[in-house]
Amino acid sequence: MLETERLRLRDYTSEDFEFLYSMTSNEKMMKYIGNGQTRDRKETKATLNKLFAMYKSHPCYGHKLLISKTTEELIGHAGFFPQMIEEEEYIEIGYWIDEKHWHQGYATEIAKALRVFGEQKLQLEEMISLVYVGNTGSANVAEKNGMQILKQVELNGKDVNVYSTRITKG
Repeated sequence: MLETERLRLRDYTSEDFEFLYSMTSNEKMMKYIGNGQTRDRKETKATLNKLFAMYKSHPCYGHKLLISKTTEELIGHAGFFPQMIEEEEYIEIGYWIDEKHWHQGYATEIAKALRVFGEQKLQLEEMISLVYVGNTGSANVAEKNGMQILKQVELNGKDVNVYSTRITKG
């Protein structure tokens, strides 16, 4: 689907479960995701099954594995995710970078590439990133990706900034 200078994306397979579980069971990783709680193996399997279903309904959507092009190491995941925010449909650019790969510019690199792909290949007029208040790392990524805060909403009992590629709706 997509490659950057250092990364390539591919769909998850069943063989990638342990990597996904290593992220969903990590408290630091999950602090700003969903309800902020870690997920057990059963919940992680359900997450993986949702991704498989999304791939079938729209091959370009769903989180894809981020892989280092030089080492083949799994870095995290990223992709497009449909979101319903206050009864409006959006496409989110989402990114999770495995903790051992934080602060190396991977999230910014893939977020920028996804924005270009979304605009040029998928013809998306607007994309968002959902960033929990206090998650300065993800806020910096969204801003480096040319996004601005559209609004703040409450999701899963948490305050979340909705960053948008297009502030004015028309």
